[in-house]
Amino acid sequence: MNQTAKIIKPKLGLLELAKQLGNVQQACKVMGYSRDSYYRFKKLYEQGGELALQEISRKKPIEKNRVEPHIEQAVVNMAYEYPAYGQHRVANQLRQEGIMVSGSGVRSIWLRHDLESFKKRLIALETKVAQEGCVFTENQLQALEKAKASKEAHGEIETHHPGYLCAQDTYYVGHIKGIGKIYQQTFIDTYSRLAFAKVYTEKNSLIAADMLNDKELPFFDSEQVPLLRILTDQGTEYNGHKESHAYELYLNLEDIEHTKTKAYSPQTNGICERFHKTMKTECYDILFRRKIYTQLSEIQNDIEQWLEFYNRERAHSVNIVMGRHHGKHGMMQRGWLRKSNWRIYFAHRTRILLK
Repeated sequence: MNQTAKIIKPKLGLLELAKQLGNVQQACKVMGYSRDSYYRFKKLYEQGGELALQEISRKKPIEKNRVEPHIEQAVVNMAYEYPAYGQHRVANQLRQEGIMVSGSGVRSIWLRHDLESFKKRLIALETKVAQEGCVFTENQLQALEKAKASKEAHGEIETHHPGYLCAQDTYYVGHIKGIGKIYQQTFIDTYSRLAFAKVYTEKNSLIAADMLNDKELPFFDSEQVPLLRILTDQGTEYNGHKESHAYELYLNLEDIEHTKTKAYSPQTNGICERFHKTMKTECYDILFRRKIYTQLSEIQNDIEQWLEFYNRERAHSVNIVMGRHHGKHGMMQRGWLRKSNWRIYFAHRTRILLK
């Protein structure tokens, strides 16, 4: 149904309902129109038929303000290829390909093609596949299978430079026959968004310390960037007596400050929570569908390949505060921080750690 039909249909319905009921007032009440509107629609219909019922007060689009046809087609193609992507994510991804369009421009194109919501894009994708007989890609399957994305958790993070504050968390990946339970140690630099991940078959203080000793510290040392502070939750793998707890002892040995989240407040470490969601949908859901793993090292190798893409190539949308707190009612609510050069942190984001 095109836009013209959408405008005409309810007006025709009002006229038909009034005819069937024999009561104009009752028909207007049911359809949500005034009696003046009914008589105006009736007069227009009698004079010019269905086309006269178009919304004459509707502003005509200014064609010269629209984007180039090839840009519009690229946005539509992205809606089918990556239906789960939001408007800013699509704009960022297209910029990597040399196609310049804003997030609001993407939404305008979606509105013209009736693709403005995730649900509508999924319906359009299923229709396209049914008509053309093509096969779903991994990204399309992933979008079709996952539930509607929940709101991102925004923690209170203050960060000034790489190494100033890093976040570490434990993520339960799942249980694989022949390997057992799999836990992931996640480490993210909150300034550069550089991420590390390593999988284990258990979680304890030794494992948490091993993650730092094996991955993070060697990398930061090689880049001559001091690691000053780490944010974790209050799990037993991170919290214990400083005299006997392996993780606490390791941080003390390396002169790294340890900050812990408030109890029952996982959103305080929301950067890790959001990364875990991204990794599940874009990494694990695809890996476990493609391959049957028998060794932990095989999973780790594939994770390393995905992290290389995530850290160096994947487009990102990130709210950058540059040292300011941004809680639920924090500085991110201020208008001057809504400028695109502050909010959009896409593929060529600042990579002080990566060369």
